Amino acid sequence: MTTDPSPAAEAAEIAAADPSDAAADAAAQIRRLLAVMAALRNPDGGCPWDLEQDFASIAPYTIEEAYEVADAIGRNDMADLQDELGDLLFQAVFHARMAEEAGAFDFADVARSIADKMERRHPHVFGGERVASTEAQSAAWEEHKARERVSKSEQSLEISSVLDDIPAALPALLRAHKLGRRMARAGFDWPDALAIAGKVEEELDELRAEIRGGDAGRMAGELGDLLFTVAQIGRRLGIDPEEALRRANRKVERRFRAVEDGIRRDGGDIAALPMEDLERYWRAAKAAE
Repeated sequence: MTTDPSPAAEAAEIAAADPSDAAADAAAQIRRLLAVMAALRNPDGGCPWDLEQDFASIAPYTIEEAYEVADAIGRNDMADLQDELGDLLFQAVFHARMAEEAGAFDFADVARSIADKMERRHPHVFGGERVASTEAQSAAWEEHKARERVSKSEQSLEISSVLDDIPAALPALLRAHKLGRRMARAGFDWPDALAIAGKVEEELDELRAEIRGGDAGRMAGELGDLLFTVAQIGRRLGIDPEEALRRANRKVERRFRAVEDGIRRDGGDIAALPMEDLERYWRAAKAAE
């Protein structure tokens, strides 16, 4: 064993250890990652860029890495998923390290907190409760979350709302989905998806009126109302609007690339073609799927 107490030396020592015991190796690699992070943030010989960062400057990278995980899943690329999950884990370790330096909490506190929460929210696994179905388990999960929200509000002396703890930084469509779900739980909802579709038509008519009026602010407001309502159709149908839009984006991208390829094969210039010709290539790309 080395006597060098530096984080960099500790990381190197763990990297050279026997990985044959999977559980021990997982624990060792977590220790190694924590040591790597400590070395990067070490004022004596650490990385200047890492030392300059704070929670706010790292937050955009955290969001980006989460999206890259979702992208790897969408492409069913397991090698890339492993890499992206590592990048996302590093973000958690980075934030925990900065919190430890500030005397707030450390990575062990983070891991303990989520383990405690999962055990608390799964009493049918870690306690004596029984659940009859997935639906019953989901209802129990939401009930536990609601109790936790009330407890947090009591501790902070704030009035509790069913809309508490929905992060404002969520992607807008996802947040609209979550807001609608919480409001529905309180009884504020349309009777079914078709009723929401009728509301979409109403919002679309209002958007058309504002387009004719030409006021940019009012158009933006009506477009927002329309998008919020469309997200509620997804909620009632059990469809994640973010995932639905991601799939649509991938489909559009795939078809447009096929249009570009077709035009190149024919020796054309996409910028010089009239819309009628572009539509023809688009229909061909769609038919080829």
